[in-house]
Amino acid sequence: MALADDFQAAVERSKQLTKRPSNEELLDLYALFKQATDGDVTGERPGGFDFKAIAKFDAWAGKKGKTKDEAMKEYIELMGKLVASYA
Repeated sequence: MALADDFQAAVERSKQLTKRPSNEELLDLYALFKQATDGDVTGERPGGFDFKAIAKFDAWAGKKGKTKDEAMKEYIELMGKLVASYA
């Protein structure tokens, strides 16, 4: 359960960043979080002009096939880099 504990700690750290990461970094965090917690993306890709929802869907879809453990490890690593840059 150490990985799950480390993941939850990283999620909490993400809420404590003093500066806002780039949109690409935020999308990567979102996608890794969703892959780690929900698994592969489901449903249809949003359409129309909801560009934010489309970007989030595409980012998550890009992580398709990663195991939940792999996604947790990558999330933890990314948060380590973001804390060094934005905390």
